[in-house]
Amino acid sequence: MQLRYAFRLDPTPGQRGALARAFGCARVVYNDAVAAREQARATGRPFPTAAVLSRTLITEAKKTPARHWLGEVSAVVLQQALRDVEAAYRNFFASRTGERKGPRLGAPRFKSRKDHRQAIRFTANARWRITPAGRLNLPKIGEVRVRWSRPLPCVPSSVTVIKDAAGRYFASFVIDTDPDADAARMPDSDQAVGIDLGLVHFAVLSDGTKIDSPRFLRRAEKKLKKAQRELSRKQKGSSNREKARRKVARAHARVADARREFHHQLSTQLIRENQTVAVEDLAVSGLARTRLAKSIHDAGWSRFIRLLEYKAERYGRTFVKVGRFEPTSQVCSACGHRDGPKPLHVREWTCTGCGTVHDRDHNAAKNVKAAGLAVTACGAPVRPEPVLAQREETGSHGIHTGNRAA
Repeated sequence: MQLRYAFRLDPTPGQRGALARAFGCARVVYNDAVAAREQARATGRPFPTAAVLSRTLITEAKKTPARHWLGEVSAVVLQQALRDVEAAYRNFFASRTGERKGPRLGAPRFKSRKDHRQAIRFTANARWRITPAGRLNLPKIGEVRVRWSRPLPCVPSSVTVIKDAAGRYFASFVIDTDPDADAARMPDSDQAVGIDLGLVHFAVLSDGTKIDSPRFLRRAEKKLKKAQRELSRKQKGSSNREKARRKVARAHARVADARREFHHQLSTQLIRENQTVAVEDLAVSGLARTRLAKSIHDAGWSRFIRLLEYKAERYGRTFVKVGRFEPTSQVCSACGHRDGPKPLHVREWTCTGCGTVHDRDHNAAKNVKAAGLAVTACGAPVRPEPVLAQREETGSHGIHTGNRAA
């Protein structure tokens, strides 16, 4: 499995200028490749191949007065920009034909110099390296100081230098994990857990543990409101407006970083302690269109589920998604009696079958765990797949339909 390890960079003013030139050159090559593709499409000609684009947009362009400054940066950065264009078009066509799952992707668009996020990628061909002093040596940029928060488990295959909207620089390394080291780090366990996600409590576990929702965005709203109000009062195009924009971006970055850290710590703890993890497959995109949209986005359920999924795969755990239509809040976890749907304000209810008093979220977590264990035991889906009705099953039997049109 390939993972990314990101570390903060502290470039000098001269290195920031060199990175800005690299960002700009990669953006120009990317836009030239998109323009060449679009021109070929408009004229009905076949799309130019990657070799043709590399020769015309990089090798020959460096010899022209209009693009001679492309030689000031590493050629690998420019080649990777062309690969990004190829990947963008490949994903676009796969989305149009249905080969790529998920939401429909649009056609690649031109990048702007005003984009607040810039990135360049160095592969092994660029001959970048980590010096014995712990600095990142990049071609035509120099040795950049890195804030190492943990050691790299192995030699990375590539590094991506990123500048985010808050003006921070990061180095993202791609590494290949070692299955033996992962197995030694987290030995097998005999525990299983069901997770019910919510807003009042971020997660309620099947063992009764309730994890409060941190509500990072809600707690930072006052500071964000003040920073956004100061930004709206600055004149467009001024340096003061740029300073205010970065202040807003830094405030949002702190919220996002705190939420990401919370998700990582909780998901790692759950994966370490349990061999089987079951969670309900929530329709987050649909719930985010309700009046609870801000709170749902603040919780970040989708990211948390993705972290659980990839960590379970990495450490040999079993991860199960229970169908969203499974009545986990309607069925008694003690006797299996189904009491029917209940409004959201009902947090506790008594089973009419056995008289057990249930906490709504705890009962749902128990049902999620039971459904997950059922899937792992028999390998069948929690809910049977829909099948076509037989001919003799269709229609309204015993009811005279007259001469209605089918």
